[in-house]
Amino acid sequence: MFTGIVDAVGRINAVRVNNGVELRVKASYKGVKRGESIAVNGACLTVAKVVKGAFTVHAVETTLGRTLIREWQKGRAVNLERALRAGDRFGGHFVQGHVDGVGTVEGVAEVDDAMLVDIRVPPEVAETTVLHGAVTVDGVSLTVNALAEDRIVQVSLVPFTREHTTLGKLASGDRVHVEADVLGKYVRQLCRSAQ
Repeated sequence: MFTGIVDAVGRINAVRVNNGVELRVKASYKGVKRGESIAVNGACLTVAKVVKGAFTVHAVETTLGRTLIREWQKGRAVNLERALRAGDRFGGHFVQGHVDGVGTVEGVAEVDDAMLVDIRVPPEVAETTVLHGAVTVDGVSLTVNALAEDRIVQVSLVPFTREHTTLGKLASGDRVHVEADVLGKYVRQLCRSAQ
């Protein structure tokens, strides 16, 4: 379980394709352990190996089928978050690290001190997203600022988020990982079951 509050930006410094994709991620973390879960751009991955200043994770075909990981190259910056521990502050929302799919940035606009980003999301994300609810974009917990027709979800990035995550560099045409709010998923399932 995660909160969507990114605690580091890492960099991929090796990619190896071998029954899935193995990534070595350079990060400022201390005390990372094998078997630990770390969200990498919102995808919960298990640490397979720890090396000085980095860790390796392995993405299996199931994960590759709903993420962009297969396309990642050496040098790519990624948002990182270590799993929530009992007693930690809970500053974002319940994030499972189970990416629901890939969204496409349709527009970016500067409005006062905010950056508004319009993202076309997959249908399963759109149907569980509500105005002023939560959505996760590349592992970052964000509030839904507006909902437009045709599956467009707008988020507003404050200066801190732009400076401390990879989202400040988003541009039209970029693709991002999106995870719908887990509460919306449960409500959807309950409504379907009641029919």
